[in-house]
Amino acid sequence: MYRFGHWGVSLLVFAPVGFALVLSGAPELALVAGGVMCWFAMLPDVDTRIPVISHRGPTHTFAFAALVGGVGAGAAYLLLPPLGFSTETTTTLASFGFAVGALTVLAHLLGDVLTPMGIRPFWPLSDKKFTLSLWTADNKLANYGLFGLGVFAVAAAAYLSVVLSAGT
Repeated sequence: MYRFGHWGVSLLVFAPVGFALVLSGAPELALVAGGVMCWFAMLPDVDTRIPVISHRGPTHTFAFAALVGGVGAGAAYLLLPPLGFSTETTTTLASFGFAVGALTVLAHLLGDVLTPMGIRPFWPLSDKKFTLSLWTADNKLANYGLFGLGVFAVAAAAYLSVVLSAGT
């Protein structure tokens, strides 16, 4: 997938998460999660800029998703206590950081599994390739269609969360 396709898949993955966060009384966290997921939607494709790493190699795995989640959790543990956050809050936000980081990469992998090139998510444990082979990565209709669907999903989730929150 290209940038708009990955943004669309990220928005589709984020929509139910954002919905749940808003309904649980944490709209600020929903905003942060959505922003992070869109900002870093292309992170696994950093491999196209690193000559020694093949495209859709190590950065397109579950291990990389866990690594990015770990970086999100670690950032919370390092940055929040000096800002005066309690241990309990820091632990909660570290869990949130892990989840958002991992989900960001998993959304990217979901977008790439739709293409014939697919992904090898269990590398280095397995070289088994997974693909749904629905369309090529450069398919404009697929990329913009996913983006439109993602925007619609977030808008619907936002609308429903506001309506349901107002009813309580």
